[in-house]
Amino acid sequence: MSELDDLYNEIIMEHSMNSYNKKSLENYDYCEMGHNPNCGDEIKLEVKLNGDVIEDMAFLGHGCAISQSSTSIMIDVLRGKTIEEAKNIIKIFIEMIKRNIKDEEELKKLEDAIAFKNVSNMPARVKCALLAWHTMEELLEKNGK
Repeated sequence: MSELDDLYNEIIMEHSMNSYNKKSLENYDYCEMGHNPNCGDEIKLEVKLNGDVIEDMAFLGHGCAISQSSTSIMIDVLRGKTIEEAKNIIKIFIEMIKRNIKDEEELKKLEDAIAFKNVSNMPARVKCALLAWHTMEELLEKNGK
């Protein structure tokens, strides 16, 4: 395993065990439930907007280290972004997991979420990594964003 893989694993484990994003927001504009029936992972995403900027996000739920850390890292990456930027980042993440994107410049937009790049080598974990990202995509679509 490379040093980079070690760093990615550290980021994933850190967010899995100590997620400061795992809480409920006092005030939020939108909330969406995400569920992976294959393994029982569940999340509730809460999003607070300020105009078209994602001012804050948080989540509650339970599941494996991959689903929980992916949710937490997604929140860090999307917080402060416009809805359009968020949609683009979500698309890049999904394409990375599907192995459809290799452009390093595009992947840099994912910030720490690039840690999940190797999940595509573990088919059983793909849905775990994608749960939060698909849930956020649904939240935006449902609310006309």
